[in-house]
Amino acid sequence: MKGEGIIVELKYFERSDFKQLINWIDSPAFLLQWGGPGFDYPLNDTQLEKYIENANNENAETMVYKVIDNETGETIGHISLGKIDRKNKSARVGKVLVGDKNSRGKGIGQQMIKEILKIAFDELQLHRVSLGVFDFNVSAIICYEKAGFIKDGLLRDSRKNGDAYWSLWEMSILENEWLKIKNF
Repeated sequence: MKGEGIIVELKYFERSDFKQLINWIDSPAFLLQWGGPGFDYPLNDTQLEKYIENANNENAETMVYKVIDNETGETIGHISLGKIDRKNKSARVGKVLVGDKNSRGKGIGQQMIKEILKIAFDELQLHRVSLGVFDFNVSAIICYEKAGFIKDGLLRDSRKNGDAYWSLWEMSILENEWLKIKNF
């Protein structure tokens, strides 16, 4: 498999990582695609401070990570696990980005998803993990399906970008589905 040798590691996203992420987000459309409606373009430190304000602690509803290429030590991406609901044992993958353009198309997204699912299912003992992806983002949809996500339904025209409306696939993976594929 292409990119098999690259192993990624997730480490907590911190203030020192803000500048790089801001540099990756180069348009309002890309910001919406990456961050959903919760951010305004241009992305800035103030918005990112709010994003990580109550994240990355034991009872946090959000875990925010930078993605490290273990071979080079470079930060190559970003991912989060949000809306962590310990009562209903669910959470939502979001803010998925292979920011380094040279690292795209090498299976890194797949590894990032596998690492975040290890945290969700193996560490947090969740039952269901969901995500939303715009219907035109075919490479991401393929990546998520390879990782075991199943399309739950299409939210038609759910986000406005300029004069256009974008439709969003809701996808999810359950604990028993993860257990079947996690070692492959």
